[in-house]
Amino acid sequence: MLDIKPIFNAIRRSKIGAVLLLLQIALTMSIVSNAAFMINDHVSYLRKDTGFPEKEIFSFAVMTFGKDRSLSQQAEVDETMIRNLPGVINATLSQAVPLSGGGSTSTMRLRPSPETSKSVSVAYYNTDEHGLETFGVKLIEGRNFRPEEVIIGDDFNGNGPNTIIVSQPFVEALFPDGNALGQTVYFSNRPLQIIGIVETMKSPWPSSDRDEITALVPFIDAKNYQHIVVRADKNERANIMANIEQNMLDAYDKRVIINVDGLDKTKENYDATDVLMMRMLIVLVVILLLITALGIFGLTQFNISKRTKQIGTRRALGARKSAIVRYFLIENTMVCMAGLFIGGVAAVVLGDVMMKTYSISSLELEFIVGTAIFIFAMSIFAVIFPAMRAANISPSIATRSI
Repeated sequence: MLDIKPIFNAIRRSKIGAVLLLLQIALTMSIVSNAAFMINDHVSYLRKDTGFPEKEIFSFAVMTFGKDRSLSQQAEVDETMIRNLPGVINATLSQAVPLSGGGSTSTMRLRPSPETSKSVSVAYYNTDEHGLETFGVKLIEGRNFRPEEVIIGDDFNGNGPNTIIVSQPFVEALFPDGNALGQTVYFSNRPLQIIGIVETMKSPWPSSDRDEITALVPFIDAKNYQHIVVRADKNERANIMANIEQNMLDAYDKRVIINVDGLDKTKENYDATDVLMMRMLIVLVVILLLITALGIFGLTQFNISKRTKQIGTRRALGARKSAIVRYFLIENTMVCMAGLFIGGVAAVVLGDVMMKTYSISSLELEFIVGTAIFIFAMSIFAVIFPAMRAANISPSIATRSI
């Protein structure tokens, strides 16, 4: 402890370098802690279960320009043909493809408008009785749609469905007591009875705030542009995808088949921006840490070169090598701790600004503490080698002229 006062005085005499290093550590601390939190958040999101067997599912879009067929009847023919292909488990029409970034949302309420009631924003998939098996989501309560409950048409409010299957997070949002099965919710003021609950079923926007509040609605509105979702044996999927265009054109050739993609590829495309951001943050963190480590190493080297005679004098007066090493370690620790304190405060402020600006989660304390420990350990590692070099300065250097 007796070394602290002379070390502090030495820092004051060479304060420009110390202040610059302190600011560098503070900047690194504030940025790295927030970047590490965001990286962890992205990694956690990418590892989340979507509820879908992604390697078994693929989808494609159909653009029909022929006018000589009923779209609804042709859709039924197409689905039956696809289901009969070897390796296919099931297939369904849907107005939205899971995990794709494009779909439909609506507000569902416990009471019809204009009555006041609890409501929630829901991402939904229009499908038929084959949708549950095609999507591969796990039904934990209730039952699937019956064929007679599926409505084929274009007038949802006039001749729409009467039933709905919802996800467990949907239940938690609207029915916190958990008693949802058999209850009625209102979709565009149309009453829908909850007949089934699935465990996990991500929305078309899996990175959104309410990505798991989803529903299946038994309503098919065949249009000139529509999506077909297919589930197949994962070992046969690639072969089925390669031939699906020709199979569809053989059934009816006045249309175009596009966007034949596996669900895992669809999610990969959706996540591409997040993955790129995560990689950029990792590069930023590595660069900042390297620059900080080099700054600490450089300042220590500079101090050694500036104090060579003083170090030699201390050695001549009997100072141990360990005392010289301890001197530089304490000096580095004092600068580093001040920088980490300022950087910790700046990290909290930066995290709060980012939370308000970009609606991300607030920075957790463990990332600030973890970053501080890592930077401190890195600073000790960066200073130890030049400090050991200083300890090896010969006492005879004290007798030389400067």
